[in-house]
Amino acid sequence: MTFIALIGIILFIGSGVRIVRPVDVGIVEFLGRFSKKANPGFNWIFPGLHKMYKINITERRVDIEPQSIITKDKLNAEVDGVVYYRVSDAQKALYNVNNFALSVPSLAKTTLRAVIGKMTLTEANENRDTINQEVENVLDKEVNSWGINVVRVELQRIEPPEDVQIAMNQVVKAENEKIAALDLATAIETKADGERRAEIKKAEGIAMAIKLKAEADGEAIKVVNDAAEKHFVGNAQLLKKLETVSEALKENAKVIVPAGSSLVNVVGDLAGTTIPISIDGE
Repeated sequence: MTFIALIGIILFIGSGVRIVRPVDVGIVEFLGRFSKKANPGFNWIFPGLHKMYKINITERRVDIEPQSIITKDKLNAEVDGVVYYRVSDAQKALYNVNNFALSVPSLAKTTLRAVIGKMTLTEANENRDTINQEVENVLDKEVNSWGINVVRVELQRIEPPEDVQIAMNQVVKAENEKIAALDLATAIETKADGERRAEIKKAEGIAMAIKLKAEADGEAIKVVNDAAEKHFVGNAQLLKKLETVSEALKENAKVIVPAGSSLVNVVGDLAGTTIPISIDGE
């Protein structure tokens, strides 16, 4: 065997060597027909008769191109998003769809338009999670026959026309001002209610004090009446005269007591009567 022949054999064998990475699946065709799947690692195919395609099976991220979607309330919204998917069956992905890498984002774009088109602009903005889930479910069902598994869909942007956006901002501002006004009114009402309860408590305290004083005065009057009843029965006029003398003496009136006279009899004379004094045992 000549050196040239040896070189030719080595080159022929080397041209059939294929290395498959762990993140890929190799699809081997023989004369244009599916032959087998190649395992990760070293593989050899017959040059000219075999051909190998490598399909990456890791998770992929593709953008859903921005598009204008007419919502249910006849408004144009600018929408875009992201789709995450992976190839679950490399053989189907290669043979059941022409270039799945382009078909998946294209179908996602169409699905997103169909889902948002059933909603008003307000509903779309308020239900992003619902939109993500619905687009994911519909898209996953459609691409299942392609050997594709949709991991998740994320809606990134829903922008209304500029004039609509301005109007929406004004509505949000008005709502925030309304909430702030209600909070302020509640705070003022709470403060006034607290002050009102404090005034009520104060008034109740004053009323209680007046009541207690009245009861004390009443008790004092009762004691005086009981004493008058006990010691001056039938002598109301005498009691009145004694009260008059008491008031006169309170004003520092001077009383001259004659020599040899009893002070008690002098007081009795001032009152216009004689006060009988009884001494126990006599």
